[in-house]
Amino acid sequence: MDKKIEQLQKMITESDNIVFFGGAGVSTESGIPDFRSVDGLYSQKYDYPPETILSHSFYIQNTGEFYRFYKDKMLELSAKPNPAHLKLAELEAAGKLKAVITQNIDGLHQAAGSKEVLELHGSVLRNYCVSCGKFYEAQFIKDADGVPHCTECGRKIKPDVVLYEEGLDMDTMESAVNYISRADMLIIGGTSLVVYPAAGLIDYYRGKKLVLINKSTTAMDSRANLVIQGSIGEVLGQITVNGKEM
Repeated sequence: MDKKIEQLQKMITESDNIVFFGGAGVSTESGIPDFRSVDGLYSQKYDYPPETILSHSFYIQNTGEFYRFYKDKMLELSAKPNPAHLKLAELEAAGKLKAVITQNIDGLHQAAGSKEVLELHGSVLRNYCVSCGKFYEAQFIKDADGVPHCTECGRKIKPDVVLYEEGLDMDTMESAVNYISRADMLIIGGTSLVVYPAAGLIDYYRGKKLVLINKSTTAMDSRANLVIQGSIGEVLGQITVNGKEM
């Protein structure tokens, strides 16, 4: 076993209040595209930049174009949890991991079995009528012809995701801060730590076991006690829980 993996294993074994904070890199290994990587959505060509399409004002003013992009690029409903998702769920079941804080909107942590998941940016699996609040599953959105409308009142349906120009849910942020500030180990994986305010959560960690796992360097690497450059799934897949490999 690689020395850094051994060090990570030792830190996890000695911890019982672990928090995981993850970004897009956790889901790319399940086939969900990243926005900022070389192969991500930002490197592709559209009539409008993805950042513009996925904004609140664009959703209001160009709902049809919003949903054409959203259904084509954001609803990867066939994606399955990868070894990172599964290992985190295993660590939670063993009582070592207390919470997963994620910037992802795909619901894969819950699909893997994680219970305490704080979704900073919402979820594509939840959709609501903007008028009466009726709930709709993601498949209804995917199958809708054009803009999905409520079957009860006929108004537009909006995904329960945080669009650009919208603020994060303050209750979710407060819970994330509480978990991180009490953690004896913080593992950050699959994120470049450039999207604020979410990236600022690292500032609330007070412990001495800060681990960064990412394929590329981040501006926060110098603050970490352990930096591992590599695939989050491959790294966590080597970790044993209660002496057992996944």
